[in-house]
Amino acid sequence: MTTTNSQEDDATPAPTIKTSKASADKWGQQVIELGFCLVPSLLLRAQQRIGLNPTQLAVLLQLCDFWWDKERKPYPSKETLALRLSLSERQVQRYIAELEQAGLVRRIERRSANGGKLSNIYDLSGLVKRLQELEPEFREAEESAKAARKAVEKPGFKPRPKGKQPSDAQSTARDA
Repeated sequence: MTTTNSQEDDATPAPTIKTSKASADKWGQQVIELGFCLVPSLLLRAQQRIGLNPTQLAVLLQLCDFWWDKERKPYPSKETLALRLSLSERQVQRYIAELEQAGLVRRIERRSANGGKLSNIYDLSGLVKRLQELEPEFREAEESAKAARKAVEKPGFKPRPKGKQPSDAQSTARDA
């Protein structure tokens, strides 16, 4: 397969970053050396709350894979995204428009020095803001679940369900 200049421009691998041994142990060093993407778990946990269908989430994850530095927003071509997602470029364009309409992504047009069009820059600050808004709610739910698990883990503690009295058969057996 041949690559076009636009593919070469946006398909540059992520900068080499030293990874923890745990990641290499989990995934394999050779897999990790090809790059990895940091995505908050909250994005996956809140998918339904944000209103993302599976393909919209996949598009966002692909955009995240190109976002290596806070100050350098991702700019993959629609062609690259389409190839990665097994979609047409038009479908990718539609999904990105939906994400933009939802306020999660903002497209910024990019032009070359001679005025020709380049791939768009994608600003994900809307997604970041939405996740930051949801964080307190998800944190509270997580802490409540953790407290409930901890209460159950106390050794020797077996509370009797409220309102339950020993059956008559048990009472007579004890009284005898």
